[in-house]
Amino acid sequence: MTRDELWSTAKHVWTTAAQELARMESYLDPGTFKDVVASLAACKGRIVTSGCGTSAVAARKIAHSLSCVERPSFFLTPSDAVHGALGSVQPKDIGILISKGGNTAEIRAMLGAFQEKGVPIIAVTEHPESSLGVAARIVVPVKIEREADEFNMLATTSTMAVVAYFDAVCIAVMRETGFT
Repeated sequence: MTRDELWSTAKHVWTTAAQELARMESYLDPGTFKDVVASLAACKGRIVTSGCGTSAVAARKIAHSLSCVERPSFFLTPSDAVHGALGSVQPKDIGILISKGGNTAEIRAMLGAFQEKGVPIIAVTEHPESSLGVAARIVVPVKIEREADEFNMLATTSTMAVVAYFDAVCIAVMRETGFT
């Protein structure tokens, strides 16, 4: 490919992402956003994030950002969770579980433990009717129309949308808690 063709690819990725991020305002609910912010600001335990694949990358970033603003958070690897690491999840915690389809086997395997411990779940999924969505106290239905690649398969735009949503949440939590 030529330099111009490569540059055209880059611009397409950025334009697609920008369009999808701008579209989020049209389908996400401000009341749900407020509930997420209030829950995280009031959390007396830790915020546990989890996801598989690229959702795990987003979950790690979310945990890091929240920790940076004095909201103790950590990423829980789903594969370790079902082999004992769920012991780190305690009743005063809140879970942010991310699964595009909402029925990822590893995430589904964690739901019972969260529910038994009374840990509220904030679900991030395109499918509120999924196992994850049904188990959650709050559902953030991030749903994009188009990934940036030509096959619509790489979690590009969808990952940016999840991260952008929680970047906004993090900044709102900073304001809500008076973080300085």
